[in-house]
Amino acid sequence: MKKNNKIVYFLYLLGIATQVVATYPALADAEIEFSRSSLRIETADAVHIFDVEVATNDEQRSRGLMFRNELAPSAGMIFLYKRDRLLTMWMANTYLPLDMLFIGGDGNIVHIVENAIPLSRAMISSRRRARAVLEVNAGTVSRLEIKVGDRVFHDGLTAPYP
Repeated sequence: MKKNNKIVYFLYLLGIATQVVATYPALADAEIEFSRSSLRIETADAVHIFDVEVATNDEQRSRGLMFRNELAPSAGMIFLYKRDRLLTMWMANTYLPLDMLFIGGDGNIVHIVENAIPLSRAMISSRRRARAVLEVNAGTVSRLEIKVGDRVFHDGLTAPYP
């Protein structure tokens, strides 16, 4: 099997496994704790501060913002990984429309997906290697004019605070 075919097959299996976990009924009732921290995005014209919940382990990343009915305008969730890689997300069991910002280990935004559809099982890809994903309310990217290449500063990324 060619390397590309192996990668596609692996992602397919990962998608199936994630669907099983995400649709398991007990997940909705599970109490999962998230730490909170501040995150800063620097755009061409402004600096925007967010209060984010931090997902650093498999249990937290599997749960994410599922089953939530509201999210404050300056809130979000950052999913952190130990190394840059192709990341995939989905909206199963997520009731809120979201914008997703895929962030490289250097803190630069490498890809943005706006208005992800609630409850969709479609896979959403970073398209490029990324270290983190920031989820915020849909419309935030447009409202704040956030673009690919803007910088994100957070303790969980390797990019140092200036």
